[in-house]
Amino acid sequence: MTHAAQYAVQFSDVQEASALLQGVAHRTPTLSSRLIDQQVSERAGAPISIYFKCENFQRVGAFKFRGGYHAVARLSEAQAQRGVCTHSSGNHAQALALAAHMRGIPAYIVMPSSAPAVKRAAVEGYGAEVIECEPTLEARERTTRDVQARTGAHLVHPYDDPHVIAGQATAALELIEERGPLDLMIAPVGGGGLMSGTCISTRALCPQALLWGAEPEGADDAARSLQAGELIPQTGPNTICDGLLTSLGQLTWPIIRDHVQQIVTVTDPEVIEAMRLIWTRLKIIIEPSCATPLAALLKSPPARPARVGVILSGGNVDLDRLPW
Repeated sequence: MTHAAQYAVQFSDVQEASALLQGVAHRTPTLSSRLIDQQVSERAGAPISIYFKCENFQRVGAFKFRGGYHAVARLSEAQAQRGVCTHSSGNHAQALALAAHMRGIPAYIVMPSSAPAVKRAAVEGYGAEVIECEPTLEARERTTRDVQARTGAHLVHPYDDPHVIAGQATAALELIEERGPLDLMIAPVGGGGLMSGTCISTRALCPQALLWGAEPEGADDAARSLQAGELIPQTGPNTICDGLLTSLGQLTWPIIRDHVQQIVTVTDPEVIEAMRLIWTRLKIIIEPSCATPLAALLKSPPARPARVGVILSGGNVDLDRLPW
């Protein structure tokens, strides 16, 4: 069932975003590991080949740069002069701050007082003005409205923005261009910007492929929403996956509802096991949120031979607070 015309983003938007990001965003590598394939294949009882799209090597260390840059690049001159604003505790804040810096316009970032100091320092390093608020969604949204009223800045939402979704969709587009047709594509689900964009690209290029989401059990609003067939907001999330604490958006939910076959939920210990496996076997640093797709594949692998695409979302982990 599709309602393509009703979605905020079409595949043509993704292709345009890809052209805009050419030479600006990194075309990140795709890695694989024979030993990880072997481990998942044993649990699946069928040969599984996994291709990891390494967005931990993207600028600002996460896929968020794609959407942030694309949204800023799309602003008219008049809009751009007033600057951009958002609320974010992490990767989107850094992405938008860098994109604004590259365009030479102001950025106003509302960050909760609980945001990691290292992330705040990075945002300030790109020249953005950080406005601190209480660590509640209500305070974040209220403070952002105040900033908009004061500055006239254009709001770039972390995920519920068509240009952001189209930008994030380019990761899956590149993965499929590089590794050919896939049987299954899997990505983490937080606000749904990456997952909904991944759906748009995968449906266009691999129409037969299955689409799965991966989500921590302690923040499983997308899994519950998909089961209920209606959007159920996130309440009191509790997980080490700090990038996946938000609820789905009004623009991301319909795409996910119509295209994602299942959302596999994983426990924090399962996330840590998958994170260790990637650090050990691929020799790369990823953050906990990023490990959810592999955790999902280890827990609930496809039951038949499959070529699987995995979006590794980012590598901004606090090295002083590793989960092991």
